[in-house]
Amino acid sequence: MSNTAIQEEAVLRRDLAAAYRLAAMLGWEDTIYTHFSVRLPDIDNTARFLINPFGLMFDEIKASDLVIVDVNGKILEGDADYNLAGFTIHSAVHTARDDAHCVMHTHTIPGMALAACNDEILMLNQISTEFYKKLGYHNYEGVAWNLEERQRIQHSLGDNIGLVLRNHGLLSVGETVADAFQIMYYLNKACEIQLATAQMAGLTKVTPIPEKLAAYVNSQFKSVEHERHVVWQAWLRKLERIDPSYKD
Repeated sequence: MSNTAIQEEAVLRRDLAAAYRLAAMLGWEDTIYTHFSVRLPDIDNTARFLINPFGLMFDEIKASDLVIVDVNGKILEGDADYNLAGFTIHSAVHTARDDAHCVMHTHTIPGMALAACNDEILMLNQISTEFYKKLGYHNYEGVAWNLEERQRIQHSLGDNIGLVLRNHGLLSVGETVADAFQIMYYLNKACEIQLATAQMAGLTKVTPIPEKLAAYVNSQFKSVEHERHVVWQAWLRKLERIDPSYKD
């Protein structure tokens, strides 16, 4: 492996480990369950990605803990196993979307609450408009142990930036860890807003953003997508102040 590839893998390991630590800090973890992954440069035309070893809490994951698997589920590097359901979901996305280098899946209360409802993301706030016509929905089929579900996950996701796994949780995709993390951060926040609004719906009139305006605001977000890297660097500085051991 070239020095460039080695350096790129080191950065991706650092970023993915940071995402796990930040997720724990934000209360996104579900003990040892849920999973984030990032695609590594191919070697000998073999697609590979990093994912968390099964059994570690998010707040203890380090860059060196991450295992490398191929899209067939073979462990290429690492001493631990991975979550099979996680492999099914992540390999589905990595094999279908060349731009989906990073995939994040969470079981947060707001995300699971939205996933349990017939409603889709409503245009209730400026944050919600980021997901206007950019969110897919996938019907629940049970724990994702069936590799045949991958094709249906791919169809449900399409070219969207996120996916609501019905009766399950949330998923975000991005070209970088920074992208996927920022998308998940605001997707979860949009769910929080919707959950809070539902609790007030019987007490006050809810005023959603009109569809035409939601589409316009969504287009405005495209001009600031480059800022995700700036935000990510701010997250890394925060994590550095709290606990830099994620880089080990």
